[in-house]
Amino acid sequence: MNFVFDLDGTICFKGQPLDEQVCHALDACIQQGHEVIFASARPIRDLLPILPKEYHHFRMVGGNGAFTYADHKIGVTYFPNEVQAQLVEIALTHNLQYLADSDWDYSYTGDEHHSIYQNIDPLKTASNKQLHQLNGISKIVMFSPTDKVMNLLQLMNVSLFEHHTEVLIDISPSGMDKAKGLDQLGITEYIAFGNDANDRVLFEQAIYSVCVGHHPISMYANETIAAANVARKIKELSYQYG
Repeated sequence: MNFVFDLDGTICFKGQPLDEQVCHALDACIQQGHEVIFASARPIRDLLPILPKEYHHFRMVGGNGAFTYADHKIGVTYFPNEVQAQLVEIALTHNLQYLADSDWDYSYTGDEHHSIYQNIDPLKTASNKQLHQLNGISKIVMFSPTDKVMNLLQLMNVSLFEHHTEVLIDISPSGMDKAKGLDQLGITEYIAFGNDANDRVLFEQAIYSVCVGHHPISMYANETIAAANVARKIKELSYQYG
């Protein structure tokens, strides 16, 4: 069986690497013959540094599906040029702070004290460039969007993931989500662990789904558990589906 894990808020917290207990549970899962796949809103650039090096060959989905990672190679889906131009115009016209990701480099204009900024390029292997200098845009986060901005975005051919607690909107190419990214890797049957709006499609399409923490998205999961119990639940399901 495939076991698919969101990272932030699900199996790692506050931008910290996976702890020893979770790693032991993932190792036990693998020993039962399952494959572990990571599916995150982070681009691959920011996903790899929080994983142990021995997990760096695992298959992954990043950027809410805009990135795939297999055999140490990154696949990227960009916004079409017309859509990208519209998004840039909205951000600039409405003076919004943003984080735009390309294949590896990025463009960030937000507060350097924001938690998102703290997690960008921890190994300092990328460059913070102007939007027009990026190879393309695969995902963009707009901070504190107004109602007018939200109305404009909802009319566009894009995928939106709204994060109310952080007051931001996460925008991906149309039809792109974590399940689509998994599909591009040939993964259609899986157990899913997640905790946020961008995990809804994972929950809906999974054979079994677990929400970590009490969040609105939990209504789409088969069960909800506390973060303290995630390692135990991984082991339990890995034996159940072994």
